[in-house]
Order: sequence, then structure tokens, then C-alpha cells
Amino acid sequence: MYTILLVEDDTSLGYLLTEYLSIKGFKMSWTKNAEEALQLLESYSYDLIILDVMLPDLTGFDLAKKIAATFNTIPFLFLTARSLKVDVLKGFALGAVDYLKKPIDEEELVVRINALLSRLSQNPSQEENAQEFKLGNYLLNARNMELIFEGKPTRLTSKECELLVFLAMQKNQLCSHKEILITLWGKNDYFNRKSLNVFISRLRKYLSQDDSLKIENIHRRGFILREGGLEK
Repeated sequence: MYTILLVEDDTSLGYLLTEYLSIKGFKMSWTKNAEEALQLLESYSYDLIILDVMLPDLTGFDLAKKIAATFNTIPFLFLTARSLKVDVLKGFALGAVDYLKKPIDEEELVVRINALLSRLSQNPSQEENAQEFKLGNYLLNARNMELIFEGKPTRLTSKECELLVFLAMQKNQLCSHKEILITLWGKNDYFNRKSLNVFISRLRKYLSQDDSLKIENIHRRGFILREGGLEK
């Protein structure tokens, strides 16, 4: 049973997520502020921390810095209504393994948590620094928003970088249209889906120098960043 610390000051949302994730088999601790969160981290062991950005005593970003300094083996993700690009990139720069935007679908959250914990348990060393991702012969540096091939960097826009990080963190796994759009665009609608397709086309061009990489379109479902070619 995975243990999760939820730091969320919204009483209704905190209660809802705690109850729902408990039903889904997670052992939950819930606190409404950073001070209590740090006390719990001193006393108990957790597999994952879910942080709200807006807390009454510290921002989630400031709390993340304290966690990274003292409890750097515990992965954390942000759950927040703040959807500015700078906030998303700041979250990843601090070492977050994911950044989910409110309102969040509870079923989607469970899928994302299970995928994250499964991947981290299989290959924890690769996720020690969530700022860099090895993709075939490419290196994605999220902090600098660069995709590097044979030592030559390509500068990415913030949305290109966010999308490629998102796909890289779930490499060889299906990322649904809804999951991507709600997380990165904040809304799942026709126009954002069209925008998503444009960004996918750009990323395919950037990754075209390595035949082992492919962003595969799963009809009406989503995309998979496939490394090693298509599955037979």
C-alpha cells in the first residue's frame, strides 16, 4: 500500500481527495498547512506528496524547496488552480514529478499517481532530477527548455517543453487527450485539441533525427511517446 501526504488547505477538496484515494487503496495523511506537513514528514514515511501551491503559511513552491532540501528521496507533485506557464515550469524546475491543474478528475488523478509511483519504483535513479530526460539519442533539459541532439541544442517554447516533459514522464504509456489538455491547457475543448495537434506536429519534427522515437497517435484516445519503435 502506497502512502501519500496531501497538503491542501481547501477543506472540501482535501476531504474529497482523502476519502477517494483511501477507497482506491492508498494510505492517506492530510494536512492544511506547510508547518504540519513538515512535522508529518519528520515522523512518518511517505511514497508521494501532493502539494497545493496556495497554502496559508507558505507557498507550495517554498514548501517544495524545504522538502527537496531535507526529504529529497520523496517525489512530489503540484495540484493547483494556478495555470500560468511560469508556474508550471517553476514546479518542474523545483523537482516536481508532475503538475496537475484544478479542477482535477479524481479517476484521472488515480491513474496518474499509479503511473508515477510505478515508474519511480522501477527506475528511481532516472527521476532523481526531473529537469532532464533521456529520450533515445536526445536529452531534454526542462530547466533551459532545450532539446539536445549530438550536442546541438534546439530551443523549445514553454508549451513545447511542457508537452514534451509530460509525454517523457509517461514514456511508452498512453497519455489521453483529456489528460494532456486539462493538465497543460486547463480545458478540454475543440480549440485546445486543435492546438495540441499543432504542438505534437512540432515535436515530431524535433525528434525526427532519431528513428527509435515516435509520438504515436492512438485514434480518439491520445498519444504515446514511444521509445524503441512501435510495438508488434
